[in-house]
Amino acid sequence: MDDGLRVTDRLVVPAVELRERFSRSSGPGGQGVNTTDSRVELSFDLGRSPSVPETLRERALTRLAGRLVDGVLTVTASEHRAQLANREAARERMAALLREAVAPPPKARRPTRPSRGAKERRLAEKKRQSQRKRDRRVDGD
Repeated sequence: MDDGLRVTDRLVVPAVELRERFSRSSGPGGQGVNTTDSRVELSFDLGRSPSVPETLRERALTRLAGRLVDGVLTVTASEHRAQLANREAARERMAALLREAVAPPPKARRPTRPSRGAKERRLAEKKRQSQRKRDRRVDGD
């Protein structure tokens, strides 16, 4: 747990920039429910982090704007009973969020037009469909 959080091949968040908080998980439990702090809150100050390059930071800040509180990204995990498993789940979730946020924008779509043959096939299919419905119709005669 003392190593950094690997986001991509080139981006690793040092462990000193991550902050973990532990609390009690909600939901039903057994005898240890009142004593174990298995819920994990993992926080990362994205806005002030020196380990994230400026271009990636700007991209991530705009993409994660709805999830950030004062530039800090927080992820919680409480689905496992063990604290260690929740710590791993929170780290994986944080890495996935950051990986998606710093990914390059998708390639721009090149606008195209339907070919002449495609237009003709579409119109022919429309005519066939309307003829099919016309044949099903019961006339009043």
